[in-house]
Amino acid sequence: MQDSTHGKQARLMTKLTPLLCAIAATVLVSHSSSAQVQIPSLGDRISGLISLDDEYALGREFLRSIRRSSKTIADPLLNDYLMNVTHNLALHSELQDYRMSFIIVDSPELNAFAAPGGIIGVNGGLFLNAHTEGEFASVMAHEIAHVSQRHFARSVEDAQERRIPELATLLASIIVMSTSSPDTGQAAIMAAQGRSLENQLRFSRNNEAEADRLGIKTLYDAGYDPAEMPAMFERLMGLNRFGSRPPEFLLSHPVTESRVADTRGRASRYPARPADPKLEYQLMRARILVHYEVDPANAVTMFETALRDSKDDTSRRAAQYGLAVALGKNNDFVKAQEALDPLLTAEPNRIAFVVTRAELYTQGNEAGMAASFLQRHMSINPDNHPLTMAYAQALTASREYAEAARILENHTANRPEDHELWYVLAETQGLVGDVSKVHQARAEYFIQVGDFRSASEQLEYALRIESEKQNNAPLLARLRQKSLDVEQMGRSARDF
Repeated sequence: MQDSTHGKQARLMTKLTPLLCAIAATVLVSHSSSAQVQIPSLGDRISGLISLDDEYALGREFLRSIRRSSKTIADPLLNDYLMNVTHNLALHSELQDYRMSFIIVDSPELNAFAAPGGIIGVNGGLFLNAHTEGEFASVMAHEIAHVSQRHFARSVEDAQERRIPELATLLASIIVMSTSSPDTGQAAIMAAQGRSLENQLRFSRNNEAEADRLGIKTLYDAGYDPAEMPAMFERLMGLNRFGSRPPEFLLSHPVTESRVADTRGRASRYPARPADPKLEYQLMRARILVHYEVDPANAVTMFETALRDSKDDTSRRAAQYGLAVALGKNNDFVKAQEALDPLLTAEPNRIAFVVTRAELYTQGNEAGMAASFLQRHMSINPDNHPLTMAYAQALTASREYAEAARILENHTANRPEDHELWYVLAETQGLVGDVSKVHQARAEYFIQVGDFRSASEQLEYALRIESEKQNNAPLLARLRQKSLDVEQMGRSARDF
């Protein structure tokens, strides 16, 4: 029996040894090659593995998937605010590629994420839980650091570097198990797997620490108090401590006492900077609070209380604005206008106040007044996204469908990847009665959400309609080229 066991072990060693030798040789060759071959550089440490363009393409696929599978917040004021704040932070970061896209997922859960290619996303819940713009910006600065340091690509590189050595270790553990007691061999395998997991966790912790370090620097350079980052982390720990389930953000960005202490220590190295309450953030936060309040009457009561308890000018104006928005949602448009009036008198050109006045006019069946009110502001800021969308909404409510469609169609030149804009344009073209343009706008919408088959179908419908018209060669050529482009997009998406 003993001879038989030794024979099996010998035969197993005979089979595995060449494989281990081959793996070892591969490791040696790979290290030798990396020492001898000069990898082309595009200004980063890993451009030979995944290029910036590769990351950009991956990011666009991820963005389309999120749009397709998640409900998003289309509020132009909120989206414009997120873009402006994040772009300001990006200018003070180590980001090299400024092709960025933003998305607000319609969820009250706290979460934020960064994806390859400059995709920055937040849940509506981040506005609910970050009490100051500095706290909000600290999360954005952290996410920008993940993008600027290309942590996704570095994770791929790290996984590839670990794959062969860990496979060799695992195979060696199998040999140990074959030449010793089963318990010893099983322990060796578990140890090998444990080391692999530990390496992955260490790499993740290193990424988080690097994002914290660079995020604090970005935060300070962009004009914020760097102490806002540890303050936000402490708030997150409080949510985790008393909640039955940790927020989504903490599942991918674990916060510990040591991490809070580390960020607090780093922040203390910068000169002290007084906290700035930033009214614009408080206005956006008020909109989100009303958005997630199921009963508008409760929102009215909440902001009446906040207005009564306000201790400074910023909190007073934010509460006054929140009250106006809540009253509007409660269909009390007269009182809403009265609440907004003093804010507009003090700051007649603040976009948030202007758009809210127009929204209240439109919701209160005074869309003509909304359009007239917005015309002067549109002449001053012709490409402003919130103003443009409010103006188009007012025109549509006034049944000036053709003019609304023209405004929206021109606006797509500024925001060609805005899926919500293409959706609204398609609906507006339907009111105009231009069926071909409905299909064209729908095709663009489907492209932005990654439904390339539906996009192809919409373009085919448009081609049939346009083929029956005279003197239409340029448009037909554009539609045919677009159709070919969509087919290529579909193939590329399948390759991912």
